[in-house]
Amino acid sequence: MLSSYEIDYILAGVAAFLIVLLLAWAIRLELRIRRLLAGEHTKDIPETVAFLKKSIATLDTFQQETEDYLHTVERRLNKSIQAVQTVRFNPFKGMGTGGNQSFATTLLDEKGNGVVISSLYSNDRVSVFAKPLTKATSTYELSGEESESITLAKEALKK
Repeated sequence: MLSSYEIDYILAGVAAFLIVLLLAWAIRLELRIRRLLAGEHTKDIPETVAFLKKSIATLDTFQQETEDYLHTVERRLNKSIQAVQTVRFNPFKGMGTGGNQSFATTLLDEKGNGVVISSLYSNDRVSVFAKPLTKATSTYELSGEESESITLAKEALKK
């Protein structure tokens, strides 16, 4: 049978073992909590949750601003020039004058709206004409070169 001193030593040993075990468990929990608390800005769990909520709100605001900006850019892009085509020609062919100094240039946005600008060059003068386009058509009479320039611009839009 065990003496009372031996029982006391066994109980003390078991108690010491339990204390070491509980201490190791507490240290492990402390390390996990520090990792959970997300760095040096926070000291406890409610503060960490508040910090994370603020970070998420900042990200949500940034996302909304970015989406709004992209919608604005998309609207502006739809109205910008998407196709430019130029056809050079000689309006005085066969007369021995001019050369290919005259041109018809078409500027179209994504929907085919824009303008065709024509220049007729001769030795003594230059004439410039601008005709508005809606859906790649004009209410004004178009020359063959202007029509060719518009056709080339419409094809460029498809690419």
